[in-house]
Amino acid sequence: MRRILQVLLPVGIFLVFGVLIALILASKEEPQQRRFAPPSPEVVVRTLEREDFQITLHSQGAVRARTRSSLIPEVRGRIVKVSPNFQEGAFFEQGEVLLEIDDRDYLAELAVSKSALAQAELELQQETARYEQARRDWERLNPGVNATELTLREPQLRQTRAAVASAEARVATAELNLKRSKVTAPYAGRILTKNVDVGQYVTTGSQLAEIYAVDFAEVRLPLTASQIGFLDLPAIYRGSNPSIDNGPKVVLSTTVGGERYSWEGRVVRSEGAVDERTRQIFVVAQVENPYGASVPGRPPLKVGTFVQAEIEGSTLRDVFVVPREVYRENSYVLVVDGQNNLERRKVTTVWENDRNIVVRNGLSDGDLLCLTDVPYALEGWEVVAKNEDASKNAPMVAGGPASGRQGGASYPDQVLAKLGDKLPAALKDELVAVAASKDFSKLRPLMGKIASWAEANGEEMPPRPMGGQPRS
Repeated sequence: MRRILQVLLPVGIFLVFGVLIALILASKEEPQQRRFAPPSPEVVVRTLEREDFQITLHSQGAVRARTRSSLIPEVRGRIVKVSPNFQEGAFFEQGEVLLEIDDRDYLAELAVSKSALAQAELELQQETARYEQARRDWERLNPGVNATELTLREPQLRQTRAAVASAEARVATAELNLKRSKVTAPYAGRILTKNVDVGQYVTTGSQLAEIYAVDFAEVRLPLTASQIGFLDLPAIYRGSNPSIDNGPKVVLSTTVGGERYSWEGRVVRSEGAVDERTRQIFVVAQVENPYGASVPGRPPLKVGTFVQAEIEGSTLRDVFVVPREVYRENSYVLVVDGQNNLERRKVTTVWENDRNIVVRNGLSDGDLLCLTDVPYALEGWEVVAKNEDASKNAPMVAGGPASGRQGGASYPDQVLAKLGDKLPAALKDELVAVAASKDFSKLRPLMGKIASWAEANGEEMPPRPMGGQPRS
């Protein structure tokens, strides 16, 4: 009997405890499920309206003279005099004598040719008198009969007239050579390089100097095929003038001595071929009077200066101008719909630069464009939209959700007001630091810790403003 009790008693005890444990587990209440909902992000929005956008094309190039030539003498001789302006970098005016060649040989040639002309004119007068005398004699002796040319000495008369014309031509040539002994400027310009000086003997065809005109400066500006499409240039066909009247405006700028200067000009023509290496098309911009002191303190636009160019392009009508930084994945932008939810909008760009993109399709008047860099950009995420005008004095939040607002207090302030005295010191200090720094990128993980603590201690979190869950 004792042996049976020793076996059954432990078994009975285990059965009783098992039943008790089962009853306790069966009567246990399910813990209250609390789900932490992160606060809705506060985003800055801009109300979109259609507008006109003036395209500006950017290019660059080196300044060159519109007219550049070599100064070459048309007579030979020794240089006896040069102008003070005949030196590199000096300016000269049209018709100014830059240098003089010894003209004594040409003075002598002129005197000889004039003497020959006087002799030829004397012979012409004598032959004319003989012609008149022969005509009168023939008419008196042979009335009514026509005389031959030889009888009237007409060939001799034509010969003397030709001799006079030849002598006159030699005089004109001598006068021209004498005039050419003074080398004059063909236009107002500047000396680029000079190759001769006083005492040097020059021949016809020798290069005296390299000069260029200063009335206009030109810049060749390369443009891509897509850029050319936004430039209002007329098509040039065979038989038409390639020059463009009143072409697009161009602003050329460069830095001189740490200061930025600019000059205004116009596109005057486009070149007739596409560059085979770069596949670009060159247009030529022209600036009037580049060396004039039209703007006080501005230096002249020197030949060879490298400049940046802003060319006035076409005007795009009824388009939306969107900041480039909100254009995501070169595909879409974020807008806030009527239910304060984020929505992705695929857009088609017609123009873009470093600051903006220009959209024609995909957006509508009155759309609220999200300007805040919202992480992940979840489709349908509920947000708190704040107009751009009201946010100009407030920093934009980037890299994390902003605090939701309810009754003028942020969500962290609401948590502190309700649970501040009960929170552990570490969590409370961390929440106070986040609320003070407004670094809301740390808010989500911190709220997760606080929600776990509240659930474990039977505390209730304050309600999250406006939900904030993405649509399923």
